[in-house]
Amino acid sequence: MQIGTVIGNVWATRKEDHLIGLKFLVVQPELPDKAPINNPFIAVDRIGAGVGDRVMVTTGSAASHINPESDIPIDALIIGIIDSIEIER
Repeated sequence: MQIGTVIGNVWATRKEDHLIGLKFLVVQPELPDKAPINNPFIAVDRIGAGVGDRVMVTTGSAASHINPESDIPIDALIIGIIDSIEIER
C-alpha cells in the first residue's frame, strides 16, 4: 500500500466496458510526513475521495480484484481516506 494526496481528476468519455461508472483520480505518492515521492499516477476511486484528500492506495494485481466476477484492467485502487497518521520515533 501507498500513501498519497489526490491532486486531480481524470475524465474519460470512452473507456473499457468494465471501467464504466468508475471515478479516476490523480494521486501524488508521499511519505507519512507529506514529502512527495515518485511521480503522480491515476487510481480508481469507489469510496468518494476528492482533490486534497490523503488516501491509501493498493497497487498491482490486488487492485484489479474489485469485481468478484472478473478482474478489471486497473493497477491502482484507493482503499481508504486517511484521517490522521501517528508515527512514534
